[in-house]
Amino acid sequence: MMLRDEIFHFLSLRRAAVSALLCAGLCLLPLAAAQAQPQEPMISLKVVGGLAGVTQFTKFEKPFWQDEVPRLTNGRVVAEIHPFDQSGFNGQEMLQLMRLGVVSFGTALLAQVAADDPELNAVDLPALNPDMKTLRRTVEVYRPLVARNLATLYDVELLAIYAYPAQVLFCATEFTTLRDMAGRRVRTSSVGQSEMMAALDAIPIQIPFAKIVDAFRREVVDCAITGTRSGGEIGLPEVTTHISPFAISWGLSFFGANRAAWAQLPPEVREQLRGGIRRLEATIWEAAERETEAGLACDTGSPGCVGGRAYHMKLVPVTPADEALRKRLLVQAILPSWISRCGPECVEAWNSTLGVELGIPVKPAPEERASHDGGSRGR
Repeated sequence: MMLRDEIFHFLSLRRAAVSALLCAGLCLLPLAAAQAQPQEPMISLKVVGGLAGVTQFTKFEKPFWQDEVPRLTNGRVVAEIHPFDQSGFNGQEMLQLMRLGVVSFGTALLAQVAADDPELNAVDLPALNPDMKTLRRTVEVYRPLVARNLATLYDVELLAIYAYPAQVLFCATEFTTLRDMAGRRVRTSSVGQSEMMAALDAIPIQIPFAKIVDAFRREVVDCAITGTRSGGEIGLPEVTTHISPFAISWGLSFFGANRAAWAQLPPEVREQLRGGIRRLEATIWEAAERETEAGLACDTGSPGCVGGRAYHMKLVPVTPADEALRKRLLVQAILPSWISRCGPECVEAWNSTLGVELGIPVKPAPEERASHDGGSRGR
């Protein structure tokens, strides 16, 4: 009897142990199943941004890609961004590098890629946009054409157009009007700026942004065209004495993606990025307008200098004669030179967009009507 009770007790304990183990196994099944579910793959993007060392990159582009993009995508996308002038890329080649997919996500200055496609830079021709209000309108009118050309000719998806603060004249010696550029060596950053200076009988010299200060110290140039804020950020007021608020151009750039790389992203990620980039673009434009004035204030040591070092340059006021000269230069020199470089398709592009908006139609240059190869772009 005692043996039977002991056997019964042993079997009861064993059944309890087996039940406990079964329960434990079954209870762990949901957790194990959840852990077995495949995780969404992490997406890593390499981005080429704008110019190094200036506000657009340091305060807006870099924080957006490194900090904001992971938050926007709930950690699904991480991005690494480098400025194009420190990435080993030639700015003039950026359009072709994006077309080939060597650069999947990149920023390109419109003035620099104009060597490949002058039509893209029509919106930022020198003397075209004397103020931010005009610039916003011309970009609004011309943007659909930029998007179409990038897509059809270069397989690039346009995601944003960025503006730097106004590009103005810094000089190492006194001047009172644009006409005083005659005979001076002037740093320029684009073909259009060079053509404008040549029309003023100046000597244009194209020099990279990072080498402007050194060019003054070596007396290679007498004046330079660059941004009001960015000039102060690189110490240009230390080697120059006079500055004009006349907006020669704005250093517009576009941000885009190789279309194959863009299409590979999940649709929801594309929408998250597109929305974030749209907000980034608006922020950069607001900053460009704000920093145009703040840059001038800091360069001249005037009230309104915020976020920069105060210098004591002489501000050269824009006269009515300068404004009249701007319009003549645009109509008689800058637009004809651009049309000569660009060809018949640019005549059509201008006349259907900005020509209507500004009431300034253009005609093709006689010498290029028969010789221009309009089918070479994008190849």
